[in-house]
Amino acid sequence: MARAAVVGVGAIGGVLAALLDSTARHEITLCTRRPLKELTVKTPDGVVRVKTRNLTDPAQAEAVDWVLVASKAYDAESTAQWLPGLTADGAPVAVAQNGVEHRERFAPWVKQEQLVPVVVHISVDRQADGTIWQRGPARLTVEEGRLGREFAELFRGSNSEVVVTEDFKTALWRKLCGNSTGTLSVLAKKPFSAFKLRDEALARVVLEMALECVAVGRAEGAQLDDSTAQRIADGIMRGTGDRANSMLADRLAGRPMEIDARNGVIVRLGERHGIATPLNRMAVALLRAEGC
Repeated sequence: MARAAVVGVGAIGGVLAALLDSTARHEITLCTRRPLKELTVKTPDGVVRVKTRNLTDPAQAEAVDWVLVASKAYDAESTAQWLPGLTADGAPVAVAQNGVEHRERFAPWVKQEQLVPVVVHISVDRQADGTIWQRGPARLTVEEGRLGREFAELFRGSNSEVVVTEDFKTALWRKLCGNSTGTLSVLAKKPFSAFKLRDEALARVVLEMALECVAVGRAEGAQLDDSTAQRIADGIMRGTGDRANSMLADRLAGRPMEIDARNGVIVRLGERHGIATPLNRMAVALLRAEGC
């Protein structure tokens, strides 16, 4: 059994908590801004109701064995308020966020040897009543090593797949390549399903946006080729890609968005390597100009 705390119990954090709870092996603490009477997650296998300890004040946090951070990427500073208490005994911190800068984001508060970046592939929505709807399988990817294997062990017995890989950088950048193109639907304020998915002009823009990310990822050491971008574009245009865009949902609800973690990082690292990223740069500029 492990004492595990989930910080940021939104859509992803809720699913992670439900998966941990389903193992019937862990003591779970949910760390939230507001009291959470009950966490209800609709999964492909049925409804899971997580009834466990809920804290709303970081001053009440006590040492646990594992911390899972599932807050938004831009929310690192407020998330970090929970860490001194939760990691008092040296607990590792698994960061399940978008982007490729998990380690850099939490470097001021977490020792690098304690930090476990996680790539999350879960199609999930949070409903108006607070219920979380997991629409498909849960797949998590972590880096090979002792902590990566221990993280995978946390989910043993749950209906999830945890992949432990030596080439974690490629997994990070492959996910970002897909996420970066989702900004097109954010700019249009409508999901890809509302577009004419056979439109060749749109297909070209999707492909070129993904190719910019591939080029920067390669410069950063990821093992990607142009076929990665083509598969992403083909999936979107066939309507087989994940069209549940959390950033679009945030924009429509008037919430802050992860524009820097998804597209801004491509622009910033592209500049470092002398790689032009005009489509990603345009997306960032337009959304920031609107105050997004």
